[in-house]
Amino acid sequence: MTTKEKQGFGLYFLLAFGLAWLCQVYASLLLIRDGNAALYRLLLTVSMFCPLLAVLLVQKVFLRQPTGIGWKVQGKRRYWLAAWFGPAVFTVLAAVLYFAVFPHRLDLSGSWLATAYGGEMDAETLRRELGVSNLSYMLETGLFAVTLAPPINMLAAVGEEAGWRGYMMPHLKEQLGLLNGRLLGGVIWGVWHWPIMLLTGYEYGTNYLGAPVLGLVVWCVVCFALNTLLDWLYEKTGCIWVSAIAHGAFNAVVALFVVLTNPADSYYNVLGPMPIGLIGMLPMLALAVWLTLRKS
Repeated sequence: MTTKEKQGFGLYFLLAFGLAWLCQVYASLLLIRDGNAALYRLLLTVSMFCPLLAVLLVQKVFLRQPTGIGWKVQGKRRYWLAAWFGPAVFTVLAAVLYFAVFPHRLDLSGSWLATAYGGEMDAETLRRELGVSNLSYMLETGLFAVTLAPPINMLAAVGEEAGWRGYMMPHLKEQLGLLNGRLLGGVIWGVWHWPIMLLTGYEYGTNYLGAPVLGLVVWCVVCFALNTLLDWLYEKTGCIWVSAIAHGAFNAVVALFVVLTNPADSYYNVLGPMPIGLIGMLPMLALAVWLTLRKS
């Protein structure tokens, strides 16, 4: 890597973080001050494209070079299937593991749904009058999450994937090696989310076990695991759309089994049952470590 390319790589991080953090902080202020959830979500979606924008500004404007990102749709079918359905498998494993460790936190009463519907009706009234139950919710939400949601969410996720997996990871692995590159890449990706985690409780809420420090640390470990799996998919296919669809599928299904908890147990969200919890992430983390140690 030449001196100018190193400068470009540094500039990439400055832009990817600076632009995204401006969006995240402003979005958080709008939510906290004005309660504007719609604009908050829109600005967070915009922030997801900042890594791609940073790549384009560095490679096309500063260095005047190709981005090197693989945009061509390609790759063996098994990698596409892994990207599409793998996140759902990890989500199921996370919930099974979490409730195996904490069986008393498995709540089949429908209290989470009652709270989600504003608390105006209890779980039995919801089931009787609206036909909404834990089972119906999980079937409908889960079906959407593994069919239509991945390609829809992919369109937003590709901004991050192009920047992190398409551009950042090849450079980090070239300079630091596979293990250190994936470790650092995961931490960088995790820290990139910190403003909205601290300001609005993104991912774990604001009142949870060990808040806010434990959530920030756990999230970086989760990002190492997920970064490794997404990087592996991109390595195997050379197609950024594969990792983007996996990212989109993960976003779609990650919170599915929260419905089986009591809202009062949100204090333990940092542990599970989502695959971003300290316990819930273990299957995903185990695979990430195994793939890295066998140098895949």
